[in-house]
Amino acid sequence: MTLHQPDLAALPADLAGFLRGIAAAPPAFGQFPGIGLLPRDLPVPAAQIQEMVSGLAAQFAAAIEDRTAVAGRLESLRAELARQDLAGFIVPLTDEYQSEYVPLRAQRLSWLTGFTGSAGLAIVLRDRAAIWSDGRYTLQLQQQVDGALFERRHISDEPPADWLKSTLRHGERLGCDPWLHTEDGLRRLAAACEAAGAVLAPVERNLIDAVWTDQPPPPLGPVIAQDEALTGRSAADKRAQLAENLQGRGADAVVLTLPESIAWLLNIRGSDVPHTPLPLSMAMVDRDGGVDLFIDGRKLGADVRRHLADVRLHEPAGFDAALDTLGRAKKTVQIDPATSGAYLARRLTAAGATLMRCEDPCLLPKACKTAAELDGSRAAHRRDGAAVSRFLAWLDATAPQGGVDELGAAARLEGFRRLDNSLRDLSFTTISGAGPNGAVVHYRVTAETNRKLEQGTLYLVDSGGQYPDGTTDITRTVFIAGGAIGLPSPEMRDRFTRVLKGHIALARARFPEGTSGQQLDALARHVLWEVGLDYDHGTGHGVGSYLSVHEGPQRIAKLGSPIALKPGMIISNEPGYYKTGAYGIRIENLVAVRVETEQAENGKRWLGFETITRAPLDQRLIDLTLLTPQEVGWIDAYHALVWQDVAPQVDEATRAWLKQATAPLGA
Repeated sequence: MTLHQPDLAALPADLAGFLRGIAAAPPAFGQFPGIGLLPRDLPVPAAQIQEMVSGLAAQFAAAIEDRTAVAGRLESLRAELARQDLAGFIVPLTDEYQSEYVPLRAQRLSWLTGFTGSAGLAIVLRDRAAIWSDGRYTLQLQQQVDGALFERRHISDEPPADWLKSTLRHGERLGCDPWLHTEDGLRRLAAACEAAGAVLAPVERNLIDAVWTDQPPPPLGPVIAQDEALTGRSAADKRAQLAENLQGRGADAVVLTLPESIAWLLNIRGSDVPHTPLPLSMAMVDRDGGVDLFIDGRKLGADVRRHLADVRLHEPAGFDAALDTLGRAKKTVQIDPATSGAYLARRLTAAGATLMRCEDPCLLPKACKTAAELDGSRAAHRRDGAAVSRFLAWLDATAPQGGVDELGAAARLEGFRRLDNSLRDLSFTTISGAGPNGAVVHYRVTAETNRKLEQGTLYLVDSGGQYPDGTTDITRTVFIAGGAIGLPSPEMRDRFTRVLKGHIALARARFPEGTSGQQLDALARHVLWEVGLDYDHGTGHGVGSYLSVHEGPQRIAKLGSPIALKPGMIISNEPGYYKTGAYGIRIENLVAVRVETEQAENGKRWLGFETITRAPLDQRLIDLTLLTPQEVGWIDAYHALVWQDVAPQVDEATRAWLKQATAPLGA
């Protein structure tokens, strides 16, 4: 069989690694890189999946790479606007599941604009258009999106709603796909339209789908069962807890549209999107714990069907009728307005259901990992730390000689990870940024932007792996020495050490139960703030258990979630500093929330963090004069753990390098 071989560098965010694994896939059963463990009895042959995904990705990559086609696509969309008597249309980067990582079919924003970041939104009017993203992608928008076609804007500084208020004209109708916006999101957009005297108009069919003539079909990734030894809880136990939740609230049923919630509830994993083992599907759970799962049956082999024996299986086409059935029966239905498409509420209400709007009941129990999940994550991080340490040792020996570039370094790191046969996939496309590219917070290297790792510069690498027992995410910033340049500049050391001090302050934090991540965020920024510096991203995001590398509801950020941090939650600790045009610095470990004191004087438990990532920090970048004795002690203790857990797994040459890299500071 001949597989299409697309230019991986031309793919949109988070697809290149996925395709790279598929293109090198082994036979039709067993380990299937980029997809995971492929069932022997899958109805669709593995070869067919390979050819389909590779071919579609090649076609999509070519479409995105052809920047000259963007003007034609805009013209086609505007012609469709005229046919439907609309003044404009909103194009968010999401799908009907409100996912962060979306399949090829839902990459509408990339297809329309050429922007390949993982967060963004465009609004196209008949005579002008704009695209928004956050601070992570400011430079990427400038590089990828034609400013003559789209106004490039920061989503916080210049919100889309404000732009609409000043741009729409009285009586105009702005189209939107209600599946791709939450109720709250649509409410804000509708208010902006109303302020301009215009109207927000939901459409039956997405306008991009109407003009995207070679749009890929929905994905057909296989589904597998997740072993209870790894989850620590049976699906039956989780369903019973959810049923109790519904009964306590007086709800008859809950509709789940987040695939990660369904994966967690039913102890299944999928392979419909790159890097995140999601089974794209929707579900309804009744007050007795019964589950109706709406999923393409071609994804389900006999083994997973046996695992789902007490689940009522339906094809996705039956979902609307099932919503109508709930409405006609006058059921009280729980939905999460923050994570489900507004279409859901509109359909249920029209059918006669009573809506109970509250948080997806799977989010919080999913975030609080079981003992088995925590043990699995620790084990995955030990193995992942060995791969990262091998890479750092190789980089230290090879990069100073010249010849190493961003693409090559990312490929070598992935190769070290794939030495672990349990690796299912990367957890996201590796951020591999040399020199000024490191200052692009969520940089994605392409053939056009690929830089050499030059002597005397900084290299930022943010990466992770998906293992059956855990999901990893780690960032290290490394100095590339060589020749006469043996040490980083004083400014580099100052900035790195300030970021490190913020990282340590958060890692050492002790806080009363009930504290949210928003309350802790300033700990990581304080030392940067002292000298007038900051970073334009959150400090910490939740991480799943062989699920999404970005998991809610917890986070650490200036505008973080009000959800209190709870024991068992896994969250990142990743302050940074970015000097545009020069370099970027980020230090990221994952930490698990744990109980430090069972009962203090006020009766509350006190919590803290256990750092579970295992890889050394570049000591050449540390300015000892800026550190307190307690901070030095933390670094030395952390490096002792890295040595203890990683050294037994690596080869002799890496072990010798690791011994030096983890030596006590000042030794």
